[in-house]
Amino acid sequence: MRRAVRIVRGSDARAIARLLDRRPDRSAQVERQVAVIVDRVRRLGDRALLEYARRFDRLEGAIEIGQAEMRRVARGVPLPVKRAIGTAAAHIRHVAARQLPESWTVSPAPGVRITQRVEPLDRVGCYVPGGRYPLPSSLLMTAIPATVAGVPDVIAVCPRPDPTVLFAAIEAGVHRFFRVGGAHAVAALAFGTESIPRVDKIVGPGNAYVASAKAHVARECAIDFFAGPSEIAIVSETGVPAWIAADLIAQAEHDPDARAILFTPVRTLALEVAAEIARQLPAEGPAAEALASNGGIVITETLEAAIALSQRLAPEHVVCDTAAVAERLTRAGTVFVGHHSAQACGDYMTGSNHVLPTSGAAAARGGLSAADFVRTSTIQAISAGGLQRIGPPAVALARAEGLLGHAASVSIRLEAGRRRARTARGRKGAR
Repeated sequence: MRRAVRIVRGSDARAIARLLDRRPDRSAQVERQVAVIVDRVRRLGDRALLEYARRFDRLEGAIEIGQAEMRRVARGVPLPVKRAIGTAAAHIRHVAARQLPESWTVSPAPGVRITQRVEPLDRVGCYVPGGRYPLPSSLLMTAIPATVAGVPDVIAVCPRPDPTVLFAAIEAGVHRFFRVGGAHAVAALAFGTESIPRVDKIVGPGNAYVASAKAHVARECAIDFFAGPSEIAIVSETGVPAWIAADLIAQAEHDPDARAILFTPVRTLALEVAAEIARQLPAEGPAAEALASNGGIVITETLEAAIALSQRLAPEHVVCDTAAVAERLTRAGTVFVGHHSAQACGDYMTGSNHVLPTSGAAAARGGLSAADFVRTSTIQAISAGGLQRIGPPAVALARAEGLLGHAASVSIRLEAGRRRARTARGRKGAR
């Protein structure tokens, strides 16, 4: 039987380093092409946008799909698919509603009041890939948290939306939909054109051109994060070999550059999973390419060593056997616990967001959430009495830093307060 995935010993430091290396492979050619596209769309607006849309997206006709056309096209979606999209949308809304930060007011000292204000962004752009497969789930995962957050203007872009994507857009509450993709779509969202209005934030996954474009515009338009190829790590001692193999193949089919790795201290499990992969894996396609080039099974000495390797990878998805292990897997975009927790369910139905950090970014943040679509700001109010309490130490710190103007801006108020107090005491004494 052919071996479709490599098996690595935990003691082979060099092989493990190659397997875990997630440095983004940025193509200089892609970077140059994207820089030109972004600059032209920024300068020329629709003229450049439509030129690229016709060339790369095969756009014919209007760039925007109106609500009436969306509803007309979406009528062709089979009823079971409509129900599935509706169920997924309900679950995503349920989870997103719990993710929103709250407004509050506190008083750290008498006469000092601090309020946190939470407001939705004014307009966001949701990028929906339109390449190998239609991805209505990606639209749901980006647009629904935005609508739950109260964003009044949610825009979606997708180069070739099929009826399921348009039905998902209706279900998610998308306000405007444009048939455009790639770096030119990102640039249009970031800077605005005659057709597409400028947004406050761009979210959603995409190919190398989209990722590069998001990096180019990030200084002037907020983005969610830089997303690379998908990745899954499985940490297991007791998993079902056929199920583990199916999970690895499922994640690998996203992209030839996807990463799918099993960490286990059980040699027999490793061998059985390898045999199952060879049996289940299609002979050709992205999953076969991904597992051959970026997949692997690592046999570790202990479960602790397997956990440590997953923590080092900080992957997008981790699957493990027990809640006790899940508590220790703190560096991951999302963790699935238990043999029945298929990672693919997270892509569609659990309600937890599937737009997740990759390439080690999970060491610092989690996935997209409703909190990504609001801005939190503070309102500060200091009374005259409060200033007398906190002003003197503020002056002391300002002087310690050598910022005498800062000290003076507080001192002038303190002195005015003292003068008022002396005047009030004088009037009281005169009576």
